[in-house]
Amino acid sequence: MLYAVTMDVAIPHDLDPEVAASTIATEKAYSQELQRSGEWRHIWRIAGQYSNLSIFDVESNERLHEILWGLPLFKYMTVKVQPLATHPSDIALLGGADGGGQASQAG
Repeated sequence: MLYAVTMDVAIPHDLDPEVAASTIATEKAYSQELQRSGEWRHIWRIAGQYSNLSIFDVESNERLHEILWGLPLFKYMTVKVQPLATHPSDIALLGGADGGGQASQAG
């Protein structure tokens, strides 16, 4: 199951700097472990914000919930989850890069 997840981070300004640094380092290690496993497929920074857009490929809603709640920075995040489905105009579904014809521009 594919999900697009937006994570907006707001670390409190009064959080002890050592605690913040340690939490951020732990978060990085956790996210990279999930990326290596293939469950956290992509991560992009949202320019100008302390936010990211990530794509998760997990077996269930429950697994995604477990991953998100396991994020060390979770308590400082606003998270938006969007389930994804294939689009009928995706040329990959039509059998290759050219899709055997012209792909629709419809969204």
